[in-house]
Amino acid sequence: MTFTEIPSQTPLLGMLQLLPLITGLILIKVRGEAAVALGSIAALAQLLMAVMLYIRFDTQQPAGVMQFAENVPIVGAFHYHAAVDGIGVLFVLLTSLISLLSIVFILVRRLHESSILAVMMVIQAIITSQFVTVDLLWFTLMSALEVLLIASMTKRWPTFHDIQPTLARYLQFMAVGIALLVFGTLVLGWNYADANDGRWSFSLYELAQLGFEPGSVVATLVFFALFYGLGVRIPLFPLHGWLPSFMHHGNVAVAPIYLLGLKVGIYGLLRFVMPIVPHAVWEWHTIAVIFASTGVFYAAFLAMRERNLRRLLAFAVVSHTGILTIGLFSLHHMAFQGAILLALNFGLAISGLILMTGMVWQRTRTTNLDKLGGMFDYIPVVGLAFLVAGLAVVGMPGTPGFDAVHFVLEGSIKRFGALVTVAAALGNLVAAGFLLRSFQRAFLAQPGGNTSRWDTSPAHPAETLMAGIVITVTVVAGFYSAPWLELIEQPVNGLSSLFAAMSGDAPAGGH
Repeated sequence: MTFTEIPSQTPLLGMLQLLPLITGLILIKVRGEAAVALGSIAALAQLLMAVMLYIRFDTQQPAGVMQFAENVPIVGAFHYHAAVDGIGVLFVLLTSLISLLSIVFILVRRLHESSILAVMMVIQAIITSQFVTVDLLWFTLMSALEVLLIASMTKRWPTFHDIQPTLARYLQFMAVGIALLVFGTLVLGWNYADANDGRWSFSLYELAQLGFEPGSVVATLVFFALFYGLGVRIPLFPLHGWLPSFMHHGNVAVAPIYLLGLKVGIYGLLRFVMPIVPHAVWEWHTIAVIFASTGVFYAAFLAMRERNLRRLLAFAVVSHTGILTIGLFSLHHMAFQGAILLALNFGLAISGLILMTGMVWQRTRTTNLDKLGGMFDYIPVVGLAFLVAGLAVVGMPGTPGFDAVHFVLEGSIKRFGALVTVAAALGNLVAAGFLLRSFQRAFLAQPGGNTSRWDTSPAHPAETLMAGIVITVTVVAGFYSAPWLELIEQPVNGLSSLFAAMSGDAPAGGH
């Protein structure tokens, strides 16, 4: 796959990274209402710049043309090199929206007297940087920084008295993932240097021209290093062992941020792995689908047995990420569309579920389903947002998940036949069961524990605002999905054309 770029007239991508970074550094010294005001202004400005990026993006440019390019050499082969296609624009929009929701939640949780907002803004800058970079080494280093900062947030602001076992488990998994990413990155850089008179490069444009032959041992080694390195973060079964405990004991205020970080794993596969080693992807894609299909059922049935709402949502992430991965590794045009839309849908819906769960915890100090109940009487708008987000996860009509799941199932049945497709559909059905059960138990059933210490006051303005945003964005994106499909059409054409010849499929540009 050949890449070209259109230089940016203004450093818009740089501004999208620098604004939250500078804001975060300022917020280290600012607390209270001033911190919330500054963070909110920065998050709104970030969202407006992301919208500007979307408006100015030319969807008619063919596949492989990266726009708004910025390139600054730093040291040797290490470059700041940013550019986006439609997939990158979509993820930048998602990042900006979820960051704004997280700031509102920090206000609900009354955490604005701490420095958590400062760290969160810096993490937002790092995640945005990963979504716009076209340099694999930069992507890997930003991934390591993100892991360290999220670990720092979890250690400083946990919701469990003994966070050390959870933190140690998280760092063990992530250290292995980062080590594999570094290994795969260096192997690619070394191969490029070997073919180009010792000149190292980690640019996507140049690495994609290495042209590994089918059956290449080096390409297979690179594929598995990057696939497993990113799989820890996705998280793909069986590399998910850190997530349930982390979701249960970590701070809900930062959950949407690290859940957004999980989408970086999906993005890394789309941006770097598939264009650079397409033959290795094709040779081993069935293995990835087997892992994903197993994870769909494994995590879904564990979620059915789970009594804690936060752990239940962790298993929901693993289960539905499996469906997303099936779409991704079906290597079919429609499945690519579905997988990218699912990433958008899960980013919105799972973040909405986590934030609504956090507001339930704020009022009850528990997420144990046996002790919850009747919350719809006090915060109905939060309950409605939880329900809408849950329905989006399972792909109900009127939500972004409906078109996404349809595309994934259609693409997978064309690639693998009925077995994998039925497995994905049944996994989605099980998910509907455990998500609706959790809604019924937390919001509609009679309380199972002592409610004397619960905050039963009417919904606060910040709670209503956050729930309203979740509902509005989910419904609007669900009923008006055409712009997102148009945005990703050309990059999806480029990806699907890589594998069409290998599978004997006709080019899919007309879909």
